Amino acid sequence: MSRLLLMICGVAFASVAMADVDFDTQIIPIFTKSGCNAGSCHGSALGRGGFRLSLWGGDANVDYRSVVREFEGRRVNLAHPEKSLVLLKPTEELDHEGGYRLRRGSEGAALLKKWLSEGARRIRSRRLVRLDVTPASQLMEKKGEQVALSSRALFDTGGSEDVTGWTVFQPDDGDAVYVNKKGVATVKRPGQHTVIARYLDRVVAIQLTVPLQSEPIIHSKVAHHNFIDTEVNTALERLRLEASPQSDDATFLRRVSLDLTGRLPTPEQIRTFVGDGRKDKRSRLIDNLLDGDSFIDFWTMKLAQLFQINSKKLQKEGALAFHSWLKQQLKKKTSMNQVVQLLLTATGDSYKNGSANFSRVGGGARPQAEYVSRVFMGVRLRCANCHNHPLDQWTQDDYHGFAAIFAKVKRGRMVEISNRGEVTHPYTGQPAVQRLPGKRFLADGEDGRMQVAKWLTDLANPYFARSMANRLWRSMMGRGLVEPVDDLRSTNPPTHPQLLDALTADFVKHDYDLRHTLRTIANSAAYQRSSLAANGNEVDQTFYSHAIVRSLDAEVIADALADATGIGQDFSGARPGTRAVQLFDPLTPSVALDVLGRCSREEPCESSMATTGVAQALHLINGTLINQKVASKDGALRKILSRPDREVVNELYLRALGRSALGKELKHWLSEVKSGNRREVFEDLFWSLLSSQQFMTNH
Repeated sequence: MSRLLLMICGVAFASVAMADVDFDTQIIPIFTKSGCNAGSCHGSALGRGGFRLSLWGGDANVDYRSVVREFEGRRVNLAHPEKSLVLLKPTEELDHEGGYRLRRGSEGAALLKKWLSEGARRIRSRRLVRLDVTPASQLMEKKGEQVALSSRALFDTGGSEDVTGWTVFQPDDGDAVYVNKKGVATVKRPGQHTVIARYLDRVVAIQLTVPLQSEPIIHSKVAHHNFIDTEVNTALERLRLEASPQSDDATFLRRVSLDLTGRLPTPEQIRTFVGDGRKDKRSRLIDNLLDGDSFIDFWTMKLAQLFQINSKKLQKEGALAFHSWLKQQLKKKTSMNQVVQLLLTATGDSYKNGSANFSRVGGGARPQAEYVSRVFMGVRLRCANCHNHPLDQWTQDDYHGFAAIFAKVKRGRMVEISNRGEVTHPYTGQPAVQRLPGKRFLADGEDGRMQVAKWLTDLANPYFARSMANRLWRSMMGRGLVEPVDDLRSTNPPTHPQLLDALTADFVKHDYDLRHTLRTIANSAAYQRSSLAANGNEVDQTFYSHAIVRSLDAEVIADALADATGIGQDFSGARPGTRAVQLFDPLTPSVALDVLGRCSREEPCESSMATTGVAQALHLINGTLINQKVASKDGALRKILSRPDREVVNELYLRALGRSALGKELKHWLSEVKSGNRREVFEDLFWSLLSSQQFMTNH
């Protein structure tokens, strides 16, 4: 009898367990798959039609309360489950502004009805631990091929379940990849494409690749200098992209000089370098550039752009102190992890202690948290302010808890830590608890800023070193391995994942040394390639089959014009001879820099748009910016006019473009000189070179 009772109870228990529908892991996916909790529908900040769900099901508490408790439970009818609004609306048995979302008789409708029949309970029987998606990446032979995507959820109960039918597969580019309702992906265009798989609060990136060329490319003779080339060349072979040859010496000299020092090489430097017969002359040049004062000036400007130093936020005294402090760290070769620690923990008189200004840039606890996460983590934490991040792991607890760390900072001229200051969590209405994003809450009394500094620069931290390596790569190569560089997340994968891992590890191994990573990139064959694409590879702006042509900073162009013409640019309040890249304040009055489109640093320079267009074009064509420098009696052109025509032409090309004139170019201008006013022809030549895209870009 006892055994029989146990068997009966066991069967009954199993039946109940099997019958129970779990709201968190079975009902929410129905809303997500149907698009009900998308940002354009009930998942928006204000909801739709008085009904609000958390974005993409990120908060089950909010969703359950909205569905079951709000409006006295009018959305559910437990006596007659089939008459519940939450079922009738998406099946459009009742008028629904969002239209038809759920097929009557479908598995989703049946599951929703079953849950309602069971009393619309929230039993929390399991929790999602991991989402596995296959394939993680797939190399296809040609466009039009299909691949079946599948997903499997692992729960804390130890069980796993095929959730392909409840997973949303969203291509980054709908014109490149189509995914049908069954999860079968069709790649419609060659290249490397990303599909985002979403189930509950987990998002996973899938990479689908179709070679850009139909025939395989033999890469046995492609130049290889270091570990960077191992990864880049492997990707080129997979995509069947032919690598361009290495750039000539003059092109390389101009490129690396601009990237490391923001300066054009002089004609004398070009002749010397091109004539140097040593095999290691390029690596020698890189070392010399990294050790010079021009490197310090230029990279102080680059860091000042990253940290958004300007006098509007910091006053002139604070901006100057911050700029000078950064310059001093570069001179001392302070490692970047030490720079981070010093900036995050600095206090005192910001007009004297430049590092204290870092805490003033954000202007408040929440803006400071967003600023720190963007600069030091490469993460857009601000997306988790109003709701959990729709494409990443960040929650509202992460956002407001991180902001709470900076809430006690007093941000006047004197940067101090107060005993008071808090951030209110919008969900709880209570003071947010200090939190290291994605890591842990901090105990009462812990110095949050010190904990952030330790955490970010810990060897195991997955953010700081990675974001820094990515930014350095972008500065040298024209685009980040992850773009945008402040949007590192699993659903925005690198174009070369193994390369970013290796570059990050190398940066950490060499004590977060800025110069070491720049040196490594500059010495790679990938960096030294010609910008002329091979065999129709012009479409490649992602995989480094050739060098990417890049716009120069406004400050670099202004200095280049001064160096090329021999006529300097005066800046209000700066000592004579000051170069544009040495200015500590981007708000220093300068028509030239405004015309050239400088970044004001009020917004991140990485994402701001330069002031270009018709106005700039007109200034370059007929304004004083170039014309006065070219025609000046004290300028470089007047000083070389006594030389033979051939020498003058080549000298102007060297000054402007870093190379001698090509045969057809030389022939054309020598012919022009013979048939016109000699000085005016050479002025026209110089002007045309200085206003050309070749001069305004790094290539």
